[in-house]
Amino acid sequence: MPQELSYTIEEVAQLLKVSKLTIYDLVKKGELPVFRVGRQMRMDAKDLEKYIADSKSPAYTAPGPKRAESKDASPLVISGQDMVLDLLGQYIEKNSGHKALRSHKGSLNGLISMYNGEAEIVSLHMYDGDTGEYNLPYIKKILVGHPYILLNLLSRKAGLYVKKGNPFKLATWSGLNNDKLTFINRERGSGARILLDEQLRINKIPAKNLKGYENEETSHLSVASAVSSGAADVGVGIEKAAKLVGVDFVPLITERYDLVLLKTSTNEELITTVKTILTSIPFQAEIDALGDYDISRTGSVIHETF
Repeated sequence: MPQELSYTIEEVAQLLKVSKLTIYDLVKKGELPVFRVGRQMRMDAKDLEKYIADSKSPAYTAPGPKRAESKDASPLVISGQDMVLDLLGQYIEKNSGHKALRSHKGSLNGLISMYNGEAEIVSLHMYDGDTGEYNLPYIKKILVGHPYILLNLLSRKAGLYVKKGNPFKLATWSGLNNDKLTFINRERGSGARILLDEQLRINKIPAKNLKGYENEETSHLSVASAVSSGAADVGVGIEKAAKLVGVDFVPLITERYDLVLLKTSTNEELITTVKTILTSIPFQAEIDALGDYDISRTGSVIHETF
């Protein structure tokens, strides 16, 4: 298991493209958690990722009447890791009587949580190698007996994180079949792990051929950081994290990132709210401003049971 990745103050400043004085000020205010190694301050990669996600706030309010927040506001759980989900949660809170809570489980684990009644909105990016389809083949197998609606949130590029200059000249999934490479994996149940395992199966590459296959990180940013630090040569993830960390990225597939909600009598209003938010111009404009996301199908109904 690889050690937890961390950054110096100077490295954090470089990642966020601000001065070191700005970072020291955020640390002093308690907004950025740090720990000390001797006289040096360092920050966990996961804490930096959380800060970046939490710092995303909407500049506009989505259309629709704003409800007064009450102490009895019912909580709902949004499962997934992309920073856009934090934005969605903020819009939901401003336009409904719900308090949005975040779960950072991977796609498959989030879907199982929904089946068990532990999540109201689950984000998915699970590739099925037999059909070339995203998400629906898995939903049909897991949400058996449950009516649901599948909405598109966005599309994004997925592929390989590699060191600057791509020294191993990786360009396809089959290039992973190289015993000189050190790999860093995602946790079981994550969409990136499913994508990798399906591509290994399709390309007839035994998992045992990937040195480091057993080493896991729990986020795109942590995987990209492992490559950046030299702990690994390659990992699987999305384009956004590569740019945040500063590693090269080899795009290999466009993945559809969707939201699934159960169709129940208590969820009717929530489904309407989410549809309205996803199709609103302000919400889509904020996603587009983040860069590296395709919003051409945002808000469209991918599948709905009746």
